[in-house]
Amino acid sequence: MNLKSKVTIVLVGLVVVMAWVLPATAQDEPADNMEIVLEKIRADKKLFIAENMELTEAEANGFWPVYEQYQDELFLLRARVEELIKDYAEAYEKMTNDTARDLLDENMTIETLALKLRQAYLPKFREVLPEVKVVRYYQIEDKINAVLIYELARNIPLMKEVK
Repeated sequence: MNLKSKVTIVLVGLVVVMAWVLPATAQDEPADNMEIVLEKIRADKKLFIAENMELTEAEANGFWPVYEQYQDELFLLRARVEELIKDYAEAYEKMTNDTARDLLDENMTIETLALKLRQAYLPKFREVLPEVKVVRYYQIEDKINAVLIYELARNIPLMKEVK
């Protein structure tokens, strides 16, 4: 992968992180502005995917509707992660064992649902793309997700010990 692609992956990942963080920090902004920001982020990600997938016209006609459905469902999971982060932040100073257990259980549920979503869409992508391009798409999503996870891990403090 060339330097431009690596830089673009990092930028897309950071933009996705902003999609999770901005709603939490921009509560005073009008909803219309946030919707514009989120649509911009989605469009940038889509452009990045398009640049790296090298789809034929026939492949593109099949791929993009499946991609849009997948992204809509993925967005719902990311909204759930955003809520989990908010819950963690609210409980951080007064963490109890019960709250810690609930937060971890929710995180495991989200991770399980994310894997199930990826598995559910795999046959749909396989219907519209050759296997090499399905793998490429999943690699791109994995790289974006890795950047996102790194940024979240870097910015979320470790849990304090319950006293």
